[in-house]
Amino acid sequence: MTASGARADSRPEGRIGWVEKTLAGITGAIEQAVFTERHARSDGWLQRVDPRAKLGMFLAAILAASFTTSVAALVVLYACLVAAAVASRIPLDFFVRRVWAGIPLFAGIVVIPAIFMVQGPRLFELTLGPITIAPSIPGLEGAILFVTRVGVSVSVAILLVMTTPWADLLKSLRAVRAPQVFVLILSMTYRYIFLFLHTVNGIFLARKSRIVARTNGAEQRRWISGTIGNLMSRSFKMSNEVYMAMLARGFGGEMRSYNAFTMRPADWLALAGTVAVSGSVLVFGRLIG
Repeated sequence: MTASGARADSRPEGRIGWVEKTLAGITGAIEQAVFTERHARSDGWLQRVDPRAKLGMFLAAILAASFTTSVAALVVLYACLVAAAVASRIPLDFFVRRVWAGIPLFAGIVVIPAIFMVQGPRLFELTLGPITIAPSIPGLEGAILFVTRVGVSVSVAILLVMTTPWADLLKSLRAVRAPQVFVLILSMTYRYIFLFLHTVNGIFLARKSRIVARTNGAEQRRWISGTIGNLMSRSFKMSNEVYMAMLARGFGGEMRSYNAFTMRPADWLALAGTVAVSGSVLVFGRLIG
């Protein structure tokens, strides 16, 4: 074996560069979106509910999670969400991991200062030189309530998106008189973000296939800045071309959908049941609070 071959074999096999990491992240985002759309078209309980009813159920659950001040009530509401996910044939590990893998970290970072700044009895006191660590019990209780509330609210939103095709969700927003401009921006963003993800994916793959040696940090930063500028230029040019194409095809500012929604008795029952459960959670939270 030659010296160069020995050096090549001595490189760790699991080591990947920033290009490969970015490429894997973009590809994973695309696959995740496709995976979610597949769940939205499966034969589950929430998938059979009218999108307008599901939007009302979503609003009721969000209001219940926002106004309750009891962690126990939030746990009961989350248990109902888990049951709805199971009835809708959503993989339980996927649904739970998608929320709680990141929510406690980011929400916890936001609320950490309140643990030490809120007045009240201290859980413990630890002195490390000039620094005294003394988290308060009311601050810790408030932090737990905040993290739980954020997790439940995000779970409600994810369950809605995972069980509703995006086009139906946009049309249900128009049914509750959401501004047309807001719905149009959401639609265009969702539609063309995938196109630009594929574009960036192709750019990274093209660069990877043409590199035969290591590049230094300065060269990588120049390439990143140039790629960002190129992508912005493409996005502005494409937005103008898409808008002109829409005008040429008769677009007048109103989005139209061929799907026809019909509220059945089962949809009204699901909506009424969700409102009743949300109201019960609020009452339960006040009673034990």
